[in-house]
Parts: sequence; structure tokens; C-alpha cells
Amino acid sequence: MLSNASKYAIRTVLFLAKNSSPKKKFGSKEIAESLDIPQQFIAKILQKLAKAKIISSAKGPGGGFYTTKNNLKRNILDILKVFEKNDIFSECFLGLPVCDDKNPCPVHDIVSVFKNALLERFEDKDIKTIADEMEQNGTLITLKNII
Repeated sequence: MLSNASKYAIRTVLFLAKNSSPKKKFGSKEIAESLDIPQQFIAKILQKLAKAKIISSAKGPGGGFYTTKNNLKRNILDILKVFEKNDIFSECFLGLPVCDDKNPCPVHDIVSVFKNALLERFEDKDIKTIADEMEQNGTLITLKNII
């Protein structure tokens, strides 16, 4: 359902939300190693996230990528809008070119409920809330050092 770029971007933003600050920045190599993500993807992903103001960056010595209070107010849907070419929540689950309430595919009624609920959750929770819940629930963004 999601592209690898979107998956890596979400993980990257959550990593920065948990670990960075304006005083503690991370380089692309360090992020790639921490998340066990191919480094060739990270640089492009970080540039797009910074351009969309989902994360912040600083150049020069002591520079890198980090999150601010304003960045943490963004949500998962904001990230998806940067990396997904189409609105993934309006695409037909079976790949039909037209699928909506007036012209439904065979699984439209089943899938539309799921898509609407997912869309709502992605819009409602900001990055900070998700990062805080990760801490409370012990959820993971990488399996590195576990397996």
C-alpha cells in the first residue's frame, strides 16, 4: 500500500522526533545506520522532508537534521502527501480506474471503511503524540540490534 519512500520517511521522522532537538542533530549516515535503511534513500528523503518543513535542517559544522516543536505538530498524512504521487486513500483497492460510492468495485464497501478510519487516524495524531506513544507502548521503528 505504501511506497518504500513513505515507509522510510515515517520511520525517519519518528526517529528524529524521539532522538533529536535543535541542539542534537543527526546526519544522514547516522540515521541510515540507526534505522537499518539503505543510505542511498535517506539523503533524498531527508531533503524532501526538510523542504516540506516536516523536519528541520542546519548546514555546516554541527549541522544535521532534527525536529522542532512546530515539526512535531505535523502528522503522518503530511508525510504521505510528500511521497505518494496519488491520494492512496482514494485509489481502488483492486486497481480499477474508477471506484467510488456510485461505481463501487466488489470490495469497495469493505475497504472504504478501513481507508476512512486509517485516514482519520493519520490526520488526528501529530508526530509528537505518536513518538510519545512509542515510548509508552515500547513500539519499534527498527529491529536492528534485536534480531
